[in-house]
Amino acid sequence: MAPLESELIDWTVSADTRAALGPNFVRILGYFREDGTRSVNEIEQAMRAKDPAAMVLAAHKLKGEALQLGALRLSATAETIEMTARTCVEHHETPEEVIELVAALRPMFHETLAILEEDASPLVQQRRPQGFGRLLG
Repeated sequence: MAPLESELIDWTVSADTRAALGPNFVRILGYFREDGTRSVNEIEQAMRAKDPAAMVLAAHKLKGEALQLGALRLSATAETIEMTARTCVEHHETPEEVIELVAALRPMFHETLAILEEDASPLVQQRRPQGFGRLLG
C-alpha cells in the first residue's frame, strides 16, 4: 500500500523528513499537533479581533512547520494568510480578505494532521507491502 492518498501531503517531502528525523518523527508530529493547534487558534482570534499583526507570527510558524512535514496545502494557505496580514499591517487595513482562508484553516489542519498521524502509525507501516508485494500480519 502506498502512503495514504491525499492532495494535502507531498509524500516525497514527508518521507524525506521522516528519514531525517528517524525515531524522533513521532515526537515532532506531536509538537506539530500542539503548535499547529495553538497557531490556528491565534490566527482565528486575530481574525475576530481584526488584528493582522497578531496573525503574522502565528501564520508564519504554521507555514514553516507544515512545510517541513510535507503538508503543502496547509503551508501555502498559512503563507497566503501571513503575506496578506503583512500587507494589511503595512497599509493599516483589517484582514477581511482572508476570512474564507482562515475559516478553512482549522478543518484543513485537522485533516492534514489525521493523515500524517495515520501514516506514522506502526499498524499502517506493517500493512505496507514487503518484498514482492507480500503483506505482513
